[in-house]
Amino acid sequence: MYALFLFNYYNNNMKLGFFTRPLHPLNKNWQKCLIEDREAILLADELGFSEAYVGEHLSDKAENITSCVAFIASLAYQTKNIRLGTGTVNIPNLHPVHIAGQIAMIDHMLNGRFNFGISPGGLISDAELFGNLNNDRSEMFLEGINTVLEIWAREAPYNIRGKYWNVTTQNTIISEIGQGYMTKPFQKPHPPIVVTAVAPYSKGITEAAARGWKPISADIIMPNWVKTHWYKYAEGCDRSNLDANPDDWRIAKTVFVADNLEKAKEYALGPRSPYVFYFKQLFKKFVALGKLDLFKKSIDQPDSEVTLEQVCKDLIIWGTPDKVIDELSKFREDVGNFGTLMYAGVDWLDPKLARKSMILTAEKVNPFL
Repeated sequence: MYALFLFNYYNNNMKLGFFTRPLHPLNKNWQKCLIEDREAILLADELGFSEAYVGEHLSDKAENITSCVAFIASLAYQTKNIRLGTGTVNIPNLHPVHIAGQIAMIDHMLNGRFNFGISPGGLISDAELFGNLNNDRSEMFLEGINTVLEIWAREAPYNIRGKYWNVTTQNTIISEIGQGYMTKPFQKPHPPIVVTAVAPYSKGITEAAARGWKPISADIIMPNWVKTHWYKYAEGCDRSNLDANPDDWRIAKTVFVADNLEKAKEYALGPRSPYVFYFKQLFKKFVALGKLDLFKKSIDQPDSEVTLEQVCKDLIIWGTPDKVIDELSKFREDVGNFGTLMYAGVDWLDPKLARKSMILTAEKVNPFL
């Protein structure tokens, strides 16, 4: 098998992670969605997945998790080994004080099994909802995360001034009873910070790497663009004299594994496929935003050639364990070595098949990657 050659070539125990964009059919019961999303992460913990990230949005009926921190809190005392992460906290939409307090608490609840995923936020209707649609959200993102880190780095009373937020307890601090002080995270100086890279030749990943933050390459872009993320990450590390270690690079992929090839194809690409639904939702959003470039194989590819059907064929890896091993191994050869394969979570249309896919990935696929 071709994959066995690559297994010996890399001689590396790749970690297996989980990243859910909680996209569900609009008419599906909300409580059922939340229960199944929790069950997926509990199963990931049982199967030895190293980490799991949870997305959030507030103004999308298909995305049922409105607070990734609250959702993670519901798992804090039921999971045992898996690290849990925000995927992501959308910094411009919340006050830095709120973020600093919530993240410090969840880090303590997890006894340090926490990764802090952050972003400017990608859902345009959330930006309108929070009143920052016409603001420079990249600027807000930087001010927000810098304020959070400064809160954690200093002692009260606070006096942090910015363009968008001011943080102070100078007028109300009572030191002897602890009033005016914010709790610091369990991990020192703070939890690991992780950013998700989507754009080809992402400038954001370079800036993040220069600050020591770690990257996740999203599952919604073509492999040739994923490959560019490593170069941009290494560029940022080099700027700050940091080691660019492939073990720190996470890549998300949309994967479905089954015992039967035809069953796998139907569930992954058929008319009722939760995987096709996942990409259909994202495809429509990117069309509306004029961001079809993410789905292109080359910069000069015409928009007319970019179809949902082709995107699904190119980005969904499906099949029996042997087929999936070969395709993931070829993907790894194309993009380069990386440390963690992030299994993308989708709706559990058939809970039995969904659970089986995760089990087969952990037991029959990942050991050979």
